[in-house]
Amino acid sequence: MRRNTVNLILILILLVLSIWVNTPFHPTIDFGGFQRSLDLILGLDLQGGMQVVLQAQNTANNTEPTQDQMNTAKTILENRSNGLGVSEVTMQTVGSNRIVGEFPGLTNTDEVIKTLKQTGQLEFIDMGSTPLSEGETVITDVNSGKTAEALPTTTDTQLTTEDLRNHVWHTVMTGDQISTASVKASQTGKIEVNFILRDEGTKIFGDYTKNNVGKYLAIALDKKIISAPVINSAITEGQGSISGNFTRETANNLAVQLRYGSLPVAFDIIQSTVVGPTLGQDSIQKSYVAGLIGLIVIMLFMIIYYRLPGFVASLALATYALLSLALFRLIPVTLTMSGIAGFVLSIGMAVDANVLIFERMKEELRAGRTLANAIDLGWRRAWNSIRDSNISTLITCVVLFWFGSNFGATIVKGFAFTLALGVIVSLFTAVFVTRTFLHTVLDRIKFSEHHGWFGA
Repeated sequence: MRRNTVNLILILILLVLSIWVNTPFHPTIDFGGFQRSLDLILGLDLQGGMQVVLQAQNTANNTEPTQDQMNTAKTILENRSNGLGVSEVTMQTVGSNRIVGEFPGLTNTDEVIKTLKQTGQLEFIDMGSTPLSEGETVITDVNSGKTAEALPTTTDTQLTTEDLRNHVWHTVMTGDQISTASVKASQTGKIEVNFILRDEGTKIFGDYTKNNVGKYLAIALDKKIISAPVINSAITEGQGSISGNFTRETANNLAVQLRYGSLPVAFDIIQSTVVGPTLGQDSIQKSYVAGLIGLIVIMLFMIIYYRLPGFVASLALATYALLSLALFRLIPVTLTMSGIAGFVLSIGMAVDANVLIFERMKEELRAGRTLANAIDLGWRRAWNSIRDSNISTLITCVVLFWFGSNFGATIVKGFAFTLALGVIVSLFTAVFVTRTFLHTVLDRIKFSEHHGWFGA
């Protein structure tokens, strides 16, 4: 009795929290600087957006990138996209050299595509006394297979621009030594990107600037010069700034690339598609109505066939639905139509568990067991079937999720994830919620006096 009371209190707390999360009046989560909305997130098919297919270029050895390089690139691309303020981005590796990105609700596509496409390798280049202007493309001794060389000396003529452009320059330090970067306006109002170096980078930068005061240190992104300042004094504090012809937006894009590192391989965007919502708000509303009707029909069947236990199971089923929707908001889960289908199917799994428990319970009641014993025995003897069926479904979900992740089938992936989440919640409701509700409502009822309440 005491254990059942404690269980009931825990369930009621979960119910209150679930109802709060699922109401349209809940505030955003704001804890320790972390802030996120609890609104349901809709996928491309429900709200539209952009889909991009990126293909990796071969490496310097003319070989395809490794799986580790592709996984690293996927993570960096996700971080870059989120850093630009594009939320709920989905990135998937497809085959050996492609990544598919989905951006639900995205409207400003140009800047995102530009940032994704860039490798994002920052280089600090020793230009000596002869700098190139901003926008020039240079050849360096990093990832080019070439070795830096001294500028040719000439007493007759000055070096031509073409000579300087074809020269191989030495890279003093790359952007992987930057620990963080941010955008700020200087005292003159000019937009700059401030950076802080790691310990190793601080030493490299300090030693170089100390020995090269008065010379040019060019800053290049993906081999294109964005700034070429003169070293006025030694920079030993491990921090500095990059100035150039930046707007607030382009400076933020650069800061994002510096924060999350350079891509291990270069990518080409082979397809970019702006996707409109294929279903629209009307279809979404119809789907909600259809799901609600299905839930009500199932509850009516349970109540008509199993009477009072069926009513208790309906309460457990409503608890299951509230908990699942709350998890969709909290995780969060990007809902597509296939994901909604997975959730609806998981409702059937939840009902299946209740049916098995009630049929076993009815057998125990016919055998003359007390109601309390019939509940416990019915649950124990139904547990093996419930466990096996749900585990087999979870295994199927894992296989489908793997398939969707490796072959870019986001529809399959969404279906598998919501179905698996629903199955896990249905196991919880079958093991914990339904049993607790049954004991709470039925323990004090005598079966012999109320035989018709149980459909037995």
